[in-house]
Amino acid sequence: MKKLLAAACVLGLLLSACSSPAAPQPSDDGKLHVLATTYPVYLFTTAVTEGIGDVEVSLLVNQQTSCLHDYTLTVNDMKAVERADVIVMNGAGLEDFMTDALAASDAPVIDCSEGIELLPAIGHEDHDHDTEYDPHIWMNEEAAEVMMNNILHGLGELDGDNLDRYTENFNAAAALLPGDDGRMSGLSCPYLITFHDGFQYFARDNGLTILKAIEEEEGSEASAAEIKEIVALIQEYDIPAIFTEVNGSDATAQAIARETGVRVYQLDMIMSGEGVGMQPYLDAMEKNRDTIVEALG
Repeated sequence: MKKLLAAACVLGLLLSACSSPAAPQPSDDGKLHVLATTYPVYLFTTAVTEGIGDVEVSLLVNQQTSCLHDYTLTVNDMKAVERADVIVMNGAGLEDFMTDALAASDAPVIDCSEGIELLPAIGHEDHDHDTEYDPHIWMNEEAAEVMMNNILHGLGELDGDNLDRYTENFNAAAALLPGDDGRMSGLSCPYLITFHDGFQYFARDNGLTILKAIEEEEGSEASAAEIKEIVALIQEYDIPAIFTEVNGSDATAQAIARETGVRVYQLDMIMSGEGVGMQPYLDAMEKNRDTIVEALG
């Protein structure tokens, strides 16, 4: 926590020391239109801007998907980017689909991954898309706090009139993030096999070890060699359960379950939803912990 927050504080000082970015021009309705690219970023942004009437936050991508590597902006997406006064991104390579749109936009961009120590990507060995770093940073509450701090500083630089309110909201949201409740330390099996590559930060934060992570999508199921490796790991480590992502494919996991007798559980990457603010995020992360305790405890 201290390392991540120290990096975030340094970022804030750097933002203050550098020349301030040009403030967005007021829209016709007098509001600052903030566009969040993904649902986790939207939740954090709405938490930081809660109750501020002259700031409007909208969400760009909100669909049931476990992977954005092949996402393509629609016509409506492009219109949303054009209307935005500020764009808030997850960063770390998650939104490669935004490259051309950002090049054509004059809106300032807030990169939520600034100051976060990124982990190398895993799980892409047999897929066409290779990413240098794992962008699923929101799956760690410490990183989530830094992401909100980046949003606070970014919006504060652009909209100084509301800086105090952004700060109050950030402090309130950060106070909701849970500490370590010790449940994971008592697991009889602290090993994860996941059919999505996005749980690396979550595992590290909870003292778990990912033995194998496969990003399985429709049309790109696990190879025979990967299946053989997973079966061997299940037997070697006496693993009682494996995990899929709620929006991902579970075909291979179910086949492995039939062969080995393990159970299949679902974890949530929080890539889509209906709520705003911190509660949907907190609920999903708590449910993930409950699921792992049930599966491996």
